[in-house]
Amino acid sequence: MNVLQKLAISRTQQAVRVSQLCINRNYSKEGSEKKFPKNVIEHLNTAQEQQTNGIVYDKKPFRMELEEGKRYSWCLCGRSKAQPLCDGTHKLVQYKITQRPVRFQVENSGTYWLCNCKQTKHRPFCDGTHKCEEVQKTSGK
Repeated sequence: MNVLQKLAISRTQQAVRVSQLCINRNYSKEGSEKKFPKNVIEHLNTAQEQQTNGIVYDKKPFRMELEEGKRYSWCLCGRSKAQPLCDGTHKLVQYKITQRPVRFQVENSGTYWLCNCKQTKHRPFCDGTHKCEEVQKTSGK
């Protein structure tokens, strides 16, 4: 096994541990329900239902201007060089990445916060999971 394969396996194991430790985190205030943007094409694919999360890319969300009607591919594996969007890195055989990007579209043009820790339960939108102690301990940015 070469160094790249060992690194990929190690980072994948780290992502699974973080995902399991932060699974029940909820950052909405008592008695109020946080409203998350809606992915209007969620019904067209199943990528948002993947059981594993990618590696922690960054410990803070990414602010991005998104256009109504335009389709985007959010990177779930955490290895894209075009974060928070997918650049196809997950297709590289040597990394053995199982996560697929989450395709999404927003209802209205505007500013959105996309998850960069890759641990959100509201893919691709940030839900505050990056504040979780386990995410903050990782080696992401």
